[in-house]
Amino acid sequence: MDERTNEKIYSKRVRAGKRTYFFDVKSTRGNDFYLTLTESRRLPQGDGFTYDKQKMFLYKEDFTKFLEALQETIDYVKTELMPGTDFTQFDRPDEVTDDLHTQLKWE
Repeated sequence: MDERTNEKIYSKRVRAGKRTYFFDVKSTRGNDFYLTLTESRRLPQGDGFTYDKQKMFLYKEDFTKFLEALQETIDYVKTELMPGTDFTQFDRPDEVTDDLHTQLKWE
């Protein structure tokens, strides 16, 4: 098996309370790249904790469509469902607050 299979090239962690989101760029055997989005939730278990992880794979041919749909959905919630909400109140110092386009450098 090629050494670069599933090699992590870049990783960005976003902490959000009991959840942490990971944006990882990985490579394939054919020197192609894809993105994994992982949500990790810390759950109490006995005297300690356990982690529940959900993972999604995103391929380069879908980057633009995904980003557009995500932005459209967020804009809908902000303007149609919660127009009076100040979303900056939810910002935390340890979270990513830059524009999504800048953080992911998809464009």
